[in-house]
Amino acid sequence: MKTLFFVEITDTFGGEANFSWLTRHIIKAKSIRGCVGALARRSGISWRNVGGGRYDSHSGATCAFIQEYDPEYNDCVGLETDDRMGK
Repeated sequence: MKTLFFVEITDTFGGEANFSWLTRHIIKAKSIRGCVGALARRSGISWRNVGGGRYDSHSGATCAFIQEYDPEYNDCVGLETDDRMGK
């Protein structure tokens, strides 16, 4: 059974999330690892886990925060991709 994951991707400055720009995505996957794989295929960027739900790009210029989707907390507008509508 697939689960929805809420993903936020932003830039970094000095190794910390900067949030000068932000993209949000809802990705359907079987596991968080599957979500990271789907994100890598869609973005063309490889991601590595640094803990706490944060994944850094290989270059370190961007990071992603991944958590299970909660409609009360993560329901927002302006999503770049939304797998809730099905493909």
